[in-house]
Formats: sequence, structure tokens, C-alpha cells
Amino acid sequence: MAVSTRTFDWAGAALITAATLGALLAGGQLSPGSDDAWYAGLRKAPLNPPDIAFAFVWPALFALMLAGALLVLKEARSFKRASAAMGLYFTMLAANVCWSLFFFGFRDPAIALGVLIALWLLIAAMMQRFAEHSPRAALLQVPYLLWVSFAAYLNFYVLAFNPAT
Repeated sequence: MAVSTRTFDWAGAALITAATLGALLAGGQLSPGSDDAWYAGLRKAPLNPPDIAFAFVWPALFALMLAGALLVLKEARSFKRASAAMGLYFTMLAANVCWSLFFFGFRDPAIALGVLIALWLLIAAMMQRFAEHSPRAALLQVPYLLWVSFAAYLNFYVLAFNPAT
């Protein structure tokens, strides 16, 4: 009977999970939606979803992000071997939170749009690094990339049609 030499980096998995949940919670705290008078008063894009949609979409996307990162960790067998992919992952999480900070916290859709463009590029680069370890992990990020593309449309509309912002 062969003994498996594959091990799982549980400490790395805990770090990835904690960072992902932390980014989800931070973004949620910074994004009050229509409870914020400033946001409620903005002219929004015709395809802007109802606020309740965001409460479902973001947790689902973060679950896919986390699943992909854990797949990469599993295939790499250690955090160190996946360090390039994980570096992009953690940077992407930070950029995700920064969008909420600039859009809702500082009420600056122009800088927030720049952050979204950077976030989109980070996701694309991260997907390439993920694919080196697990093509499936990269594919799990496609909905996130598409959502960030849609978010850029929403953000741009706010910027273009709310001159006082």
C-alpha cells in the first residue's frame, strides 16, 4: 500500500480563509447601500441591480475566490510554492476593499473607478497564476472578473451622470 506524500498546508489555508472573510466583512461594512443618503441620492445606471442583489452576489463571489485559492494551495502543496499566486490573491483582496473605501467611504467615484481597473487587471493576472497550479481554480474566478467588469459600468455611470460627485 502506497503512502501519499501529499500534505495540505492547513496554516496557509487558515490564513487564506481569514483574509478572505476579513475582506468580505470589511467591504460589507464600508458599503451601506441605500442606507447611505449620498448613495441613495445618486443617479444610477439603468442596469443597476436592487440593493438586495449585492447581499447575495458578493458572498457567492467571495466563496468562489476562496475555493480557487484553496485549490491552488492544495495543488501547490504549500503556501511557499504558491507564493506568486497568493501574493496576487492578497493584493486583489486589498484592492477589493479599497474600492469600497474610495466609493462609499470617500465618496470618490473617479478614484474608485481607477481602483476597479486595477482590480480587474489584478484578477486577470491572478487567474493566470492560479492556472499554473489549477486550471479549475482560475475558472472559478471568471464570475468575479465578469462582475467587476459590470461594476465598472455601474461606477462609470455614477461618475458620468452625477456631476456633483
